[in-house]
Amino acid sequence: HPTNIIHDKENYSFIIADHGNNRVIRYFDQNPTNQQTIISNINCWGLTIDKNGYIYASDCKNHEVRRYKQGDKKGELVAGGNGQGNHLNQLNDPTYMFIDDDYSLYISDKRNHRVMKWRKDAKEGIIVAGGNEKGNSLKQLHFPRGVIVDHLGQIYVVDGRNNRVMRWCEGDKEGEIVVGGNGWGNQSNQLNCPTGLSFDNEENLYVADSRNDRIQKYEKL
Repeated sequence: HPTNIIHDKENYSFIIADHGNNRVIRYFDQNPTNQQTIISNINCWGLTIDKNGYIYASDCKNHEVRRYKQGDKKGELVAGGNGQGNHLNQLNDPTYMFIDDDYSLYISDKRNHRVMKWRKDAKEGIIVAGGNEKGNSLKQLHFPRGVIVDHLGQIYVVDGRNNRVMRWCEGDKEGEIVVGGNGWGNQSNQLNCPTGLSFDNEENLYVADSRNDRIQKYEKL
């Protein structure tokens, strides 16, 4: 049951969250049969990598995110780790993540229905999207999934159960719908349990539309 994949350009490899097997594995580009387990005994859902090649893995069982350098098996706690809960120093089922050039980590805090931003070496995070219980108003999220931040600092988050993608700016009380939000379905303006998202170099948005078994592309927003 793989849930996330990232590309490690420095080591010419792909790193995969093998959620069902409680591990993170690496596959090398040149030899896809050459597989190695780099993190064991972790209920990992999401992965991201910073510009120094450090890997960040979300552990949705222990409600924390750990950072791993090359060859490190234990990792260093960088977010959460204070038990399951909704305080600013806690997480509840962290899933997908994004890290910016300042090493600020954005975490989809799924069962708290919010996106948290943890600055480097912070002891607690700040809420940058949602955090107003689950719901479908513009100030709410319901099981957020994929998250990404653009060059303007705008936060895009997949709002899974609301079948939409939201855009938030840090400090705003509510976000705006940029994709979907028209109920679940398979029309071109609908999504059904979306999970991940990504931008290309021309700022087109791609969304993994899970239960429609398709990838949706949206021209520059």
